[in-house]
Order: sequence, then C-alpha cells, then structure tokens
Amino acid sequence: MAGPDGRLDGAWAERWLRESARVIAEHREELIDLDRAIGDGDHGENMDRGFKAIVAKLDDESPDSVAAALKMAAMMLMSKVGGAAGPLYGTAYLRASTAVADSDALDGQAVAAMLAAGRDGIVARGKAQSGDKTMVDAWTPAAEAAVTADPADGVAALVAAADAAETGAEATKPLVARKGRASYLGERSAGHLDPGAVSSALILRAAVTAAESGSGAGGPGAGA
Repeated sequence: MAGPDGRLDGAWAERWLRESARVIAEHREELIDLDRAIGDGDHGENMDRGFKAIVAKLDDESPDSVAAALKMAAMMLMSKVGGAAGPLYGTAYLRASTAVADSDALDGQAVAAMLAAGRDGIVARGKAQSGDKTMVDAWTPAAEAAVTADPADGVAALVAAADAAETGAEATKPLVARKGRASYLGERSAGHLDPGAVSSALILRAAVTAAESGSGAGGPGAGA
C-alpha cells in the first residue's frame, strides 16, 4: 500500500492491476468504438481479456513485490492479448519491472524511473515517437511529469503522471496517425482519439486510485 511517506509497495502494485482490470472492463465498449474508427476495433476486447487474465493469476498467487507484479502482468499480456497491444503493453510492464527490481517500495524517483522505462519499452517495440498518435502520446508526458514531482513522494509522482497522460491522450484527437493501422487512413485519422493513448491514461489513473484507496481495494476477486 502507499505508506505515510508516499512510498508504494507490492500490495499497491496488485491493487493497481486489479483497478486497471476494473476500469478497462468499464470502458471496454468505448475503447472498441475508438479503435473501430481508426483501427481494427479490437482494442477494448483485447485489453479486457488480458487484464481479466491478470486478475485470475492474482487470485491464484499474490506477487511479493512491485517488480514481481509488473513482470507477471507483462507475461500475461504478451500471452493473452492479440494485436499490437499485447507486445506493446507487455514490453512496457517488463521494462518497468526491471527498472524497479531493486526497490521494496517506490518513492517518486522510482515511480519516474518505472514510467520512463515503460515508455522506452513501448518506443523500442513500436518505433513510435510523440506526435505519431499512439500510446506514446500518453506515456511520454506521464514520464516527464513524474520527474517534476517530489522525488520522495511516489503518490505525487503518480498523480502528476496520470494528469499528464489524460491531457496527452486528449491531445491525440487532432493528430494525423503516423504509426500503426490508423496511419493507413492518413488525414482521415484526424478527429479521433487514439485508443491506446486512452487505455494508457485509464491505467495510469488506476495507479493513483490504487495508491489512494489503501488496503481496502485489493481483496480477492477485486476487479474481476
């Protein structure tokens, strides 16, 4: 959970994954509609299936650290989520896990490192940059904002990151896609939110909710 010093431990990471599953399920149809406008239309379904698999795994065993939780999420997403989302999110979680492998609890500096590593994994896998109308447009401002928060306060870093991710996702609407299936539409991709950026913003806001909710949010089956 988040301690009084704003540090985040393995119990928080489990709550984050469960809360992510809940919000992805809640926004499943929205994500499908967004992806149907400029992609394959399967983003919401794929993400929902992946996070349901994560929750099922958590119900069997609770990870003992933030790094273990993120690595488990990476493995489940890579094996259960089709399309581009599985490899992209899986790489993000795997890189993030490596970045915090030596931390029992995350302060603001560690949160910033975790998010930067996740973003770098997405960039390495998808070859997209800011402005290409992809999930990078949510992750890059999130990683940059986390650095500006109190380095001792993990929750403050998460809040800054989630706020920036939401702004970044909204800013994808007027962009013309330069990567992924949406890029095939050219100018017609403008006027639509990028579904990957939206799901990224939902997941990063879920991290804040998990931090602020304390130990009451992560009981067995939560988020299923």
